Amino acid sequence: MIKLYGYPPSHATRRAALIFKELGLPYELVKVDMTTEAHKAAPYLAQQPFGQVPYIDDDGLVLFESRAIARYLVAKYARPEHKALMPTPAGDLERFARFEQAVSVEMSNFDVYMGALSWEVIFKRYTGVMTDEAIVTDLLQTLNSKLDAYEVLLAKNRYLAGDEVTLADLFHLPFGNTLGSMGYDLLTTSSRPNVSRWWKDISSRPAWQAVKENA
Repeated sequence: MIKLYGYPPSHATRRAALIFKELGLPYELVKVDMTTEAHKAAPYLAQQPFGQVPYIDDDGLVLFESRAIARYLVAKYARPEHKALMPTPAGDLERFARFEQAVSVEMSNFDVYMGALSWEVIFKRYTGVMTDEAIVTDLLQTLNSKLDAYEVLLAKNRYLAGDEVTLADLFHLPFGNTLGSMGYDLLTTSSRPNVSRWWKDISSRPAWQAVKENA
């Protein structure tokens, strides 16, 4: 069984766990307690030199970075009904290109701003540092503008890369869920009906519901 080394509440750990669930692939979660700096200890750094979670051990193959893990799992373990999660150039070059575009959109136009917003609103509390409300306001304005562009894309297709769900859509789930838990309705506002429809669709998937709170 593949071992997933991670901190159950972490966004990246849940992103990887989500793909295990999507594929119906069993895994053993090896908990890494980030509250005690276990991810910075020498044994952990020997496997993940950046001191981040998660990483996997698949019969000796050690791999880190949640999106790389997701791609690997689909490439190796996906059954025919899961192949749409990650289009390939050999299968359909245009679908592959749209998929790569969508993956880039998530990284460049969503993840980076959500990471900063989560730091300001949530994680600063644990370090005893005050939230900078000016930064929060700026980040929310930026995210609103980015999601306006999402609305344009999703008016044309059901999902970001076409009419079938892909990893690019699923990668949004951990931070998208946190956005709602922080009290911001950017993904569900009636002013962006296509984004709202898309978010309701992907966030209701059984695989996400299984790891929504913890991997």
